[in-house]
Amino acid sequence: MKTATDRERAARFTALYVRDHPRVSAFVHRRVGDRDAAEELTAEVFRIAWERALGGTEATTGWLFVTARNLLSNHYRAATRLTELHRRITDELDRAPASAEDSVVLETLERLPERHRDVLLLRYWDGLSTAETAEVLGCSGPAVWVRLHRAREAFRDGYASPASLSSEESA
Repeated sequence: MKTATDRERAARFTALYVRDHPRVSAFVHRRVGDRDAAEELTAEVFRIAWERALGGTEATTGWLFVTARNLLSNHYRAATRLTELHRRITDELDRAPASAEDSVVLETLERLPERHRDVLLLRYWDGLSTAETAEVLGCSGPAVWVRLHRAREAFRDGYASPASLSSEESA
C-alpha cells in the first residue's frame, strides 16, 4: 500500500510542477532579471516543495509563490553582501571602489585557493569575528590572523597580477 501512496504523492507533485513551474519561473525571472538565477531559484522552490510532500504536506500554488518570495529575499541579501564584500576588499587594498560592472575583484576572489577564499569570505562577507572564524575553520584565533594575512597577500598579488594565482593553484 505504501508504494501506491508514494506513486500518488509523486503524481500530485508532478501535476503541481507541470501546472505551476512556468508561473513560478516567470514570477522569479521578473524579479531577478537573470534567466540562470531564476532557474536556480525556481528549482530550489520545487526542491523544497518536494521535501514538504515527502513529509506528508502538500504544497499549494500560493505556498510556492510565498516560498519563491522568501528565496528572492535571501537572493537579494546575498547580492547585498557580495557588494559589501567588494567594497571592503577594495578598501582593504586602499583602492577606490570599482564600479558595479567591474568584476575584477570577484574574479580574483574566485581564483584564490579555497583556504584563502574561505577566511576572506568568513571575515569580510559574513562579518564573523576572529573567534567565530576560528570556530568555523577549526583553528585558534592567532591562526585566523595568520591565515587572514596570507589570504590578503594572495588576494593582493592576484589582483595586481591575475597570472600569479594560476601558478599558485597548480603548485
